[in-house]
Amino acid sequence: MNIVKRTAAYFARKEFCRNAISECADLSLLKEKHTPKVTFGIVLIVLSYLMVIPSFFVVGVIAAKLRNPLVGVIGIPLAYALTWVVTMLGIYLTGPEYAKALGKWLVRIILEKILGDEAKKIASNPD
Repeated sequence: MNIVKRTAAYFARKEFCRNAISECADLSLLKEKHTPKVTFGIVLIVLSYLMVIPSFFVVGVIAAKLRNPLVGVIGIPLAYALTWVVTMLGIYLTGPEYAKALGKWLVRIILEKILGDEAKKIASNPD
């Protein structure tokens, strides 16, 4: 067994991962009716992902136009930090149940891709 599969098997034995696999975690929570606060949080999260690459490009173009690479060296990490602030604000507004649902879904998908049917065997019998 290669190192990636061994690592995935190790994590599949952990309680959070076992629960995600055995519950067949999905994103059905996102289909429910949301409060305006949660909707705004989800919009912020999506917006932050849409902002990342264009913000790097814009800062790079500004640095090139000004012929000052220091603008890019300082501006790109600042733009990245700004997108993380927007992401964290969105996660805060949506609440922990949405972050947990997304985390469980991602864990299940990743472990099932790496381990295949073995993920369910490991989750049901962690020893």
